[in-house]
Amino acid sequence: MSNSGVSLADIISTVEFNYSGDLLATGDKGGRVVIFQREQENKSRPHSRGEYNVYSTFQSHEPEFDYLKSLEIEEKINKIRWLPQQNAAHFLLSTNDKTIKLWKISERDKRAEGYNLKDEDGRLRDPFRITALRVPKLKPMDLMVEASPRRIFANAHTYHINSISVNSDHETYLSADDLRINLWHLEITDRSFNIVDIKPVNMEELTEVITAAEFHPHQCNVFVYSSSKGTVRLCDMRSSALCDRHSKFFEEPEDPSSRSFFSEIISSISDVKFSHSGRYMMTRDYLSVKVWDLNMESRPVETHQVHEYLRSKLCSLYENDCIFDKFECCWSGSDSAIMTGSYNNFFRMFDRNTRRDVTLEASRENSKPRASLKPRKVCTGGKRKKDEISVDSLDFNKKILHTAWHPAENIIAVAATNNLYIFQDKVN
Repeated sequence: MSNSGVSLADIISTVEFNYSGDLLATGDKGGRVVIFQREQENKSRPHSRGEYNVYSTFQSHEPEFDYLKSLEIEEKINKIRWLPQQNAAHFLLSTNDKTIKLWKISERDKRAEGYNLKDEDGRLRDPFRITALRVPKLKPMDLMVEASPRRIFANAHTYHINSISVNSDHETYLSADDLRINLWHLEITDRSFNIVDIKPVNMEELTEVITAAEFHPHQCNVFVYSSSKGTVRLCDMRSSALCDRHSKFFEEPEDPSSRSFFSEIISSISDVKFSHSGRYMMTRDYLSVKVWDLNMESRPVETHQVHEYLRSKLCSLYENDCIFDKFECCWSGSDSAIMTGSYNNFFRMFDRNTRRDVTLEASRENSKPRASLKPRKVCTGGKRKKDEISVDSLDFNKKILHTAWHPAENIIAVAATNNLYIFQDKVN
């Protein structure tokens, strides 16, 4: 599908499974959140299990205008994070550049009827006509899914918010912008606590920005943040309240032989994610994805090339601004595989045990229900084989920046511009 016919508002900007994997939320440039729910097993339709259908759609953010700075604030949803489910309702945090909202998604399938003071159509009854006391009854009705904003966390970020992350204590969360990270309590909207501030006194001395931040999945005092300089800092909130001094500093020394004009740009980290076990973390830069052991700061334990064939094309990718694209990455539920996106609607999967990797394509042509995805190959020169695609014919407008992996099963969600694809392992 060509981008020419795509409304900008429909472009998907974030994808996130909830903790059980039964709900999948997407946010888009138009400020909307769409939640998909997984169908339960159905005897008459044995294949229906695993299908995700629209459950709820709501407008999370509206465009705003900052009069003091004469700036338009986009409604685009930058990130969505689910809270662990505590009761029948579901809660999620969604954020645009400036404001974070806590949404409650709940179901109603009954309504009260037989009020004393009003008729069924809602009009007030004449008090003189009320001669007997009625007890209202709950009557079944068609299922309604309601989304309501329960908290609005505003006015805490001078710069654009790029990350939110819920703490394992389930009471607090962090939000990060280009220069600062704030810690919030989910119940308190009018104040947050600044835990990282890398803003220099003189902005002309600014050399790096924060690109992503995340809490450790089990240790509530530990979080990491990545920078545009290709480094990751791990901070421990027990050691000091303001975490400007990191506890660990992860950086791979640069190979001087491969240094070029683009080295700094392509080393910027666009995403950082802890493994579910909490032992590893993964970082994504422009050309590769790296897995780090938290106990070893000097170099990653694994480096996977995502699209090495683009190294010779960096000049044109710089001219068309693609070199600044921010690709995300995600872990499988068992941490044995990782996934990240590329161009031409390609996405890459790496099996950490077998060291095998595959390139797959998310497109209308090959996404007939229950059809197998065929691995794709990119050829970099010389003679092109029949099923290979040449580097020069890759479409750089079709980029897969956002992907998500079901927490327990091999089901993945892949956002390709304004289309959401859900693939699952073939069950024989």
